[in-house]
Amino acid sequence: MEVLDRHATSLDEDGRFRLLVDAITDYAIYMLSPEGIVTSWNTGAQRFKGYKPSEILGEHFSRFYVAEDRAAGVPERALATAVEQGRFEGEGWRQRKDGSRFWAHVVIDPIRHPTGELVGFAKITRDLTERRAAENAIRQSEEQFRRLVQGVSDYAIYMLDPGGHVSSWNFGAERIKGYQPDEIIGRHFSTFYTPEDRAAGLPEKALHVARAEGRFEREGWRVRKDGTRFWASVVVDVIRDEQGEVLGFAKITRDITEKMETQRALEQAREELFQSQKMEAIGQLTGGIAHDFNNLLMAVLGSLEILKKRMPQDLSLTSLVDNAMQGAQRGAALTQRMLAFSRRQELHMEPIDVSGLVRGMMDILSRSLGPLTTIETSFPVRLPTILTDPAQLEMAILNLVVNARDAMPSGGRIVLRASEESITAGRGPLSAGRYICIAVIDEGEGMDAKTLEQAVTPFFTTKGVGKGTGLGLSMVQGLASQSGGRLILKSTLGEGTTAELWFPVVIAEQAAEASADVPQRPENPPHGLRIVAVDDDGLVLMNTTLMLEDLGHTVFEAMAGPEALDILRKEPVDLVICDHAMPRMTGAQLAEAIRSEWPKMPIILATGYADLPDGAGAANLPRLGKPFSQAQLAEAISRIGV
Repeated sequence: MEVLDRHATSLDEDGRFRLLVDAITDYAIYMLSPEGIVTSWNTGAQRFKGYKPSEILGEHFSRFYVAEDRAAGVPERALATAVEQGRFEGEGWRQRKDGSRFWAHVVIDPIRHPTGELVGFAKITRDLTERRAAENAIRQSEEQFRRLVQGVSDYAIYMLDPGGHVSSWNFGAERIKGYQPDEIIGRHFSTFYTPEDRAAGLPEKALHVARAEGRFEREGWRVRKDGTRFWASVVVDVIRDEQGEVLGFAKITRDITEKMETQRALEQAREELFQSQKMEAIGQLTGGIAHDFNNLLMAVLGSLEILKKRMPQDLSLTSLVDNAMQGAQRGAALTQRMLAFSRRQELHMEPIDVSGLVRGMMDILSRSLGPLTTIETSFPVRLPTILTDPAQLEMAILNLVVNARDAMPSGGRIVLRASEESITAGRGPLSAGRYICIAVIDEGEGMDAKTLEQAVTPFFTTKGVGKGTGLGLSMVQGLASQSGGRLILKSTLGEGTTAELWFPVVIAEQAAEASADVPQRPENPPHGLRIVAVDDDGLVLMNTTLMLEDLGHTVFEAMAGPEALDILRKEPVDLVICDHAMPRMTGAQLAEAIRSEWPKMPIILATGYADLPDGAGAANLPRLGKPFSQAQLAEAISRIGV
């Protein structure tokens, strides 16, 4: 009775086991005979292999293999391995009833009798096609990403372990930093930093910030394998696992040296443009002020000259007038410097031998220095000719030498030298060509960068109160600019200053033409002329009239161009002297109108500006620079040969 109960229980367990196996649909679970014949078939096997039990029971399991695997004996080897090793496990392509393939994971276990006899095999198959496709997609994506990273040449992209050691290396890193992968992988990334940055702990700071904030981004100098430096844009991102533990860092470096240099050049160009615009604005303002001041000085100087000639010879009165005239003349010199800076000064251009001019100045230069300062010259016997105003050039050189003396309060040596230089295209602020460079070099206090930047700015001076107008260098710069050259200052604090005047060399034809244009001083000035004086400033007009009448001429006054034309139509006139800067009708426009009706009428244009006035033939008009004295007025009238 006990044996029967145990047998019934066993049958019940076998039934439950069959129900369990048949209920599994994700696995094909079936039995094979020792020869590989299918002897059982569950629902999972039917679902993804496509065979019903009646279609597959009694068939050899090799029909699930693809043709090439059957030809290679793979099914037989699987059973042999299971017998020999107690288990076979593998993956490979299998074939469904409809001929389609799927990727299968297979486990074959041998089944033995308690006596050890082989009864058959238990075979479990799982369809891994979707998982394999996903894994292949991941592998393909990883491979594509690897190729992408490796193919990037403009960026160094590499990994660091948590300690900062290089663990991967792309082609861009190799190109930018110069290391082969086997030379750098395993080394600490601080290798790329400059010694001063390593000493300051910047590599460690970068990793610390990346850990704390997730990202570190900065620009700075980095070092290549060959020791050269480049300006780098660096990004470091922290990489964490699902638990938040740091796995390492992703580091991207880009060489932006060229970009930085371009940006620096752009900023320098912007700064130069700003300085140019600022100086141009100051020049326009200065020129306008100087023009108005000239008119005031004209009234003062003209009145004082006439007063001095007509007043009684009283020494106490004469000295007062002389003092007033000296003050007005100093004011006139100041306006000349202002006009020189604004490039509106009237220059009398002549061909000049610089060596001869400086030799002729040595006495006055030596007397200007005092006992504590010596001057040395270095000039070739002869230099090519330049074209400028000799009086203004002498004043400029004297100004630079005096500045050099003042920069050495305890005395020292000044070197004055000149040389011929050739400038190639694109070098410095000068156009390509041949130049004469006149340099004044001192051993004085020098200037810092900020002072050097402002040195040529009008009214800026490092001298004490009352010791300088701040217009000396401005005047020198204006002279050089009007002559087609440039003033260049070089200085370092505590190491002295070099002031260089650059003038373009002129060819023989230009020099000869300029020499022919230099006016000759007449011997017998004319008297008793009928002159029309035109000026919109009443004070200037009154003084011009007084000086002309004192010279013995008859004067007709006009305060505007149309008024002057009316006088010319009514009165016989020998000469017209007119101001240029007048409203509505400028002096140049008046001259053009006069020439259209009276082509041979002599005209003198009175102006302090160097700009050539507009109008037909105006560039060839004789000029009288403002403010002018009675003697200069008489000389101008004499030159036109009325």
